[in-house]
Amino acid sequence: MDIKPIIMNPRSRNITEGKSRAPNRSMYYAMGYEADDFKKPMIGVANGHSTITPCNSGLQKLTDAAIDAIEAAGGNAQVFGTPTISDGMAMGTEGMKYSLVSREVISDCIETSVQGQWMDGVLVVGGCDKNMPGGLMGMLRANVPAIFVYGGTILPGHYKGKDLNIVSVFEAVGENAAGRMSDEDLLEIERRAVPGPGSCGGMYTANTMSSAFEALGISLPFSSTMANPHEEKVDSARESAKVLVEAIKKDLKPRDIVTRQSIENAVAVIMATGGSTNAVLHFLAIAHAAGVEWSIDDFERMRVKTPVLCNLKPSGEYLAVDLHRAGGIPQVMKMLLVAGLLNGDCITITGQTIAEVLKDVPDTPRADQDVIRPMSNPMYAQGHLAILKGNLSPEGAVAKITGLKNPVMTGPARVFDDEQTAMAAILANKIVAGDVMVLRYLGPKGGPGMPEMLAPTGALVGQGLGESVGLITDGRFSGGTWGMVVGHVAPEAAVGGTIAFIQEGDSITIDAHQLLLQLNVSDEEIAKRRAAWTAPLPRYTRGVQAKFAFNASTASKGAVLDNY
Repeated sequence: MDIKPIIMNPRSRNITEGKSRAPNRSMYYAMGYEADDFKKPMIGVANGHSTITPCNSGLQKLTDAAIDAIEAAGGNAQVFGTPTISDGMAMGTEGMKYSLVSREVISDCIETSVQGQWMDGVLVVGGCDKNMPGGLMGMLRANVPAIFVYGGTILPGHYKGKDLNIVSVFEAVGENAAGRMSDEDLLEIERRAVPGPGSCGGMYTANTMSSAFEALGISLPFSSTMANPHEEKVDSARESAKVLVEAIKKDLKPRDIVTRQSIENAVAVIMATGGSTNAVLHFLAIAHAAGVEWSIDDFERMRVKTPVLCNLKPSGEYLAVDLHRAGGIPQVMKMLLVAGLLNGDCITITGQTIAEVLKDVPDTPRADQDVIRPMSNPMYAQGHLAILKGNLSPEGAVAKITGLKNPVMTGPARVFDDEQTAMAAILANKIVAGDVMVLRYLGPKGGPGMPEMLAPTGALVGQGLGESVGLITDGRFSGGTWGMVVGHVAPEAAVGGTIAFIQEGDSITIDAHQLLLQLNVSDEEIAKRRAAWTAPLPRYTRGVQAKFAFNASTASKGAVLDNY
């Protein structure tokens, strides 16, 4: 049954009319409201500030600036908190299983606060990976005028003349284990890689999602690549608040902005910038929250027609701060628009169309930089996020295929039912060129929470095995991952997907040219193994992990919890 939510008209959410509302007003008087305040829009500010992670430690100044601007523009700011989990800190631990769960918790927080308090609009401030999709999903559910304020990227660290970022540390661990880096250099990289506040600096998940939000039109132009320590980020938060007040006057809502056409724009930018594999999972969930028809096959449709234009880490050279100096996301979007790869008539939160926002942006990038390539000389002629199918992933799996000399291999399976034993095998030099590592029971239900595999993939790269060892998983990858890797394998092992039946030494083929992920075992043998298989017991029976595991959809539908 297709159940449509009943959404109240946000302009009816004031408490000024009728004596029956007097008790409600009393609660506001306790917070310093005066009679005229009830004529103003009540605007939520979802504050993701925390001292848990550098991604969010710099958000309070942005929240404060937004509050001041809301008040100056004639609104009343109502501040509430949203949580965050640091993927970089939790990576490789049991805590990593809470990362994707936090996307749902964040969206629930925003929907609950906005709907429960009848807010007229909401400004969401977030920094870490799940803040963006979680924030937008909550905005879409509540569907009152809304804008997203990204906390900003981090500045690079430095050591021995090289720029550093968080992925530098994971790769250094592998280099050290392989005897290619000293303990002293590893310690210095660890100390210097993250020099202050802001989200991980490459085109990893946070910057991928912020860039996509700018392309969607739910964030301001140029805002997605600003650095958190820079004053322009504070100025952008103020401007975002002003724009939101105007959007409330126009009753311009998220579901007016997030459409099938605007999601195409966002995915085009994800492909053009070489963005994170996580964007596939998150945009499936965002489209679901928006009520927009969008499937995993749509990513492949967009990939084949969109070139990779940006030379950005993890598979390229530069960081988000370099992209910002080179013209930012508006420059990338203008090139796509000129090439007919962007829908220019999509509306943005400013009230302008995409074409109007980009009208003064040059058609081609500046010649004095190498971050954004011209359309005539792209990094790659087609996008980098390929959807592979086959008997191992009939619902689809996601591979990042750029940066590889040959994205095709067949090799023997090395099977692991958890990340920790896989990592131990890598560091003990038990994985060799030609192997295909299988990390399973790490999907939405099996993990639960679909943890990221940056520690093992980073270690493989550090040992020089990034292109010669394959790794497939029903879990996820960090936006910082690159190499011969395939994630989001669906159906997952925990529900009896074929990945559960792989045995040590089985032949596996990864072929990005043919979009194939294949277990080279007969159908009869797979059926025999399936008949002998027993589903594992749940790893959690109480709390958010148990609820997530019970309700989560397959990864091919975004791992959402309300796909009824």
